[in-house]
Amino acid sequence: MAKTLVMSLGGSLIAPDGIDINFLKKFKSLILNYTKKGNRIVLICGGGNTCRNYQKAARVVNPKVKARDLDWIGIATTKLNAELVSAIFGDAAYESILVVPNKKVATNRKITVGAGYKPGSSSDKDAVLAAQAFGAKTVINLSNITYVYDKDPSKFKNAKPQHKMNWPDFLKLVGTKWVPGAHVPFDPVASRLAARWKMKLVVMKGSDLANLNRFLRGKEFKGTIVGW
Repeated sequence: MAKTLVMSLGGSLIAPDGIDINFLKKFKSLILNYTKKGNRIVLICGGGNTCRNYQKAARVVNPKVKARDLDWIGIATTKLNAELVSAIFGDAAYESILVVPNKKVATNRKITVGAGYKPGSSSDKDAVLAAQAFGAKTVINLSNITYVYDKDPSKFKNAKPQHKMNWPDFLKLVGTKWVPGAHVPFDPVASRLAARWKMKLVVMKGSDLANLNRFLRGKEFKGTIVGW
């Protein structure tokens, strides 16, 4: 049975330092193979390190820079990444970037690529909004971590990876406030929305495409399922 999945594609996968062409080639092949079976994919691109570098520069030059202005910088970088990702899929992707994620576009193309939308949250929220609009019950967060831990593993040596979590425990972990450029498993604002709409969130390491392929094929995979 055909499915519609929404993926929050971390900008640091697209361009960790420079643009990761090798990753993009393999990711393109994997997604095209999945959609050839009739499945649909909505890819919401993040800003990643490109975003953080620009935001850092703004903070250095203007220590009093407003969070809203930092968010607009982030949104611009997500659009740049989204244009790149859309271009690599060519005619397989919807011809325009999805800039209003809570409005479903009418298209027969199996791939839709989106970017950031409004200040006050990250592109993770836009992924959740897109999932609601496109009728997808699962959001996949492709980031730089294999699992969500019960506490920060960089600070606590006894932190344990979580294979499954309920929304209340996950919300306690990520907090309630969005900070531009923050490193969290999933945006707190997005998390509250996903919990409210009873969605399932899957967090996995985006660079491990073999693992993502196992997930797409319904096989055992490495990652954390939230809201199971």
